[in-house]
Amino acid sequence: MKYRSLLKLFFLGFCCTVLATSCTKEGPMGPAGADGADGSDGTNGVDGNVTCLVCHSGTNMDQKQAEFAMSAHSVGAIAVDYAGGQARCAPCHSHEQFVQTMTLGSVAGDITNPSAWECSTCHGIHKSFEGKDYALRTTAPVVSKAVSSITMDLGGHSNLCATCHQTRTAEPNTASPGETFRISNTHYGPHHGPQGNVVAGVGFAEIAGDVPYPAVGSNKHLEQASCTGCHMAEFGNKQGGHSFIPSVAACNECHDADLDDYNYGGVRTEVEGLLEELRDELIALNVVFWDDAAGAYEPVVGTHPMVLAQSYFNWIGLEEDRSLGAHNPKYVKALLLNTIQAVQEYAAANSN
Repeated sequence: MKYRSLLKLFFLGFCCTVLATSCTKEGPMGPAGADGADGSDGTNGVDGNVTCLVCHSGTNMDQKQAEFAMSAHSVGAIAVDYAGGQARCAPCHSHEQFVQTMTLGSVAGDITNPSAWECSTCHGIHKSFEGKDYALRTTAPVVSKAVSSITMDLGGHSNLCATCHQTRTAEPNTASPGETFRISNTHYGPHHGPQGNVVAGVGFAEIAGDVPYPAVGSNKHLEQASCTGCHMAEFGNKQGGHSFIPSVAACNECHDADLDDYNYGGVRTEVEGLLEELRDELIALNVVFWDDAAGAYEPVVGTHPMVLAQSYFNWIGLEEDRSLGAHNPKYVKALLLNTIQAVQEYAAANSN
């Protein structure tokens, strides 16, 4: 009995071993099934060379350089010869100063051999290496060099322009509030390139008068155009592109007009007349004089009533904007009309 039981157990173990071994053994592969449906095609990558050639093709670069050779920036004599090496004139008066300022946050010191602006002045290290990446050194909103509480956002690429084209001096009553203001030298004023402030409509002496000042940011040239939209429109007729000469064609497109100059609606003619009127009022009040040696109108050095110092600041700033109101017609006309009114009222009150 015991023998048979052991035999049965042995036989059962043997069968389990055989079955386990046969279960783990892989049989031959069957025939292949039908192919499945094709998946969706992926998006083709961009050819790296093609991306670079958006800017760096010989034809494109030659065209841009030919346009740039027409610009005042390429000459440099308007700024580099006098101020290009001086650290105190940073960041705008030479290629080296601008690059140092954009890279280091400030100029390290005087420049021994300053040079005029070039491609790499404005165009720096690439960020995305895509076709739309023009590698501008900055597009951030601009904090005013004159009044730190003022930030100008002219929009994207135009902010690069405003980095340099802005006032460097606060208007007199902001700089030194009081009844009078001392003009200490004949170079006094907002500096020679206040276009960013004019476009943004900030930073000038908004003297009270009969004409309301437009709301900040309401300038149509800020809302619907831009520095680059007007000055760097498609190159043609020796205007636009990298010449930075404003494009009459761009004016006509925006205004649906047929101009052959920038005097849309006679704004420039009107503003030119107002600037001359204000200048003559200031000459009569001994605030401005003609300097034969300099070949220019200069401020009379000395202490002046605040309203007259503010009036000079507005006059010289809008003269040096050089757009004759085209950059921001409503703001410029409000400034001039109210300033002339204030000067005339001062003259009448102090005529005896």
